[in-house]
Amino acid sequence: MRGFDWVLYAAVLGFILYVLFTLAPEAEAPPPPPVSELAEELGPLLPDPSPLDELVVVQAGPPQNGVGTAFAVNARGDWLTARHVVDGCARVSLMVAPGNYVPVARIALDDAHDLAILSTGRSPNPVRLDLASPLFIGAEGYHVGFPQGEPGELASRLVGRSRLVTRGLRDSEAPILAWAEVGRTSGLTGTLGGISGGPVFDSNGSVRGVIVAESPRRGRVYTTAPQSVEAFLTRQGIEAQPGLTNEFALRTYGTSSDTARRRLQVVKVMCEVAP
Repeated sequence: MRGFDWVLYAAVLGFILYVLFTLAPEAEAPPPPPVSELAEELGPLLPDPSPLDELVVVQAGPPQNGVGTAFAVNARGDWLTARHVVDGCARVSLMVAPGNYVPVARIALDDAHDLAILSTGRSPNPVRLDLASPLFIGAEGYHVGFPQGEPGELASRLVGRSRLVTRGLRDSEAPILAWAEVGRTSGLTGTLGGISGGPVFDSNGSVRGVIVAESPRRGRVYTTAPQSVEAFLTRQGIEAQPGLTNEFALRTYGTSSDTARRRLQVVKVMCEVAP
């Protein structure tokens, strides 16, 4: 009888280990959306900007200590982020390892859009930018960064165009894209503050824009229009260099996001204001 108990115990243990190892790649991803949503087909081509596009109004306050996200666009140390992440900061640095920060030597701000370039002299693993391919309503988007100062990400679908209106210390108006949340990785609740400046990846692992705002009440995340990013890089004379990519999917985007952070394609930005 005791021998039979050991056989049963071994069988149960083997089953548990099998489940753990086969589910490991998806351990950080949230439960997938309903099957009907996963099977949803792409809609029409994203229309051109229109005066009737939804307005998203944000108030630009005085600079303060905080965190954001940036991502490498080439191997020469050029990183894209959102302007409001670094505007007014006395010191800006990028976290490349726990407790290890690299100072930013130069900051270039976009006067017309919520974009900035940070230069450090080296960025070993750039992302791959895709700012020219057409976008379709319903396209998948994966937003990666450091919400609330911690690694995190969410999945979304493109719902249309909007227009970002900034008031306060800086007045501007610029076209943006609106994405509807369809899932977050486990443990990420509340505000996404800190993910600003991060990339939105498509399912092929290419970056289509920069995260600039959120609307928690509506479950929306907003990114720059690809054309805005392309124009900014051109004005700055910065050439993007395609790097390593990982495919993103609704069931495994947590793992793909971790890979992008581990490669230092996506990093945390630290802003310190003058005392």
